Amino acid sequence: MTLAPLLTAPPIIQLHVIAVILALILGPLAMLRRSRDIWHKLLGRGWVLAMAVTALSSFLITDIRLIGRFSPIHILSVLTLFSLWQGVAHARAGRIGLHRQTMLSLYTYAIGIAGVFTMLPGRRMSDVLFGAAPWTGFFGMAILLLAVIIWQRHRATPAQ
Repeated sequence: MTLAPLLTAPPIIQLHVIAVILALILGPLAMLRRSRDIWHKLLGRGWVLAMAVTALSSFLITDIRLIGRFSPIHILSVLTLFSLWQGVAHARAGRIGLHRQTMLSLYTYAIGIAGVFTMLPGRRMSDVLFGAAPWTGFFGMAILLLAVIIWQRHRATPAQ
């Protein structure tokens, strides 16, 4: 592991990575608190802010240009911003089940899918975490994401 690729990255990429790391940490902390608990609300607001910064900063990262200045991952950023708005709206309207489902899905898919693609060999974070064995990170993230999705679906399925 070496931080050199990250420390020499443009400031927007550094901001993006800091926001993602905050979102990774704050998400589970907010989810583990009781809803309507002051810590759940504070941690949740911090998570929403971190996710918004992550999504918005991604529009300024245009290393992979497949659609004009953008890549397919930017579609995920648009969906993330919409889902954040939707999740907050559900909470404010008292639709706690929909709020929980939206935020959990957002945490899993927005961070998970982006995380898998971030670990492709040759990408900056793959170089930071798995420089000597670049495919390890990609397959590790893909397996982790698949396991989380299966666990969530199994948990959401009512007992018969």
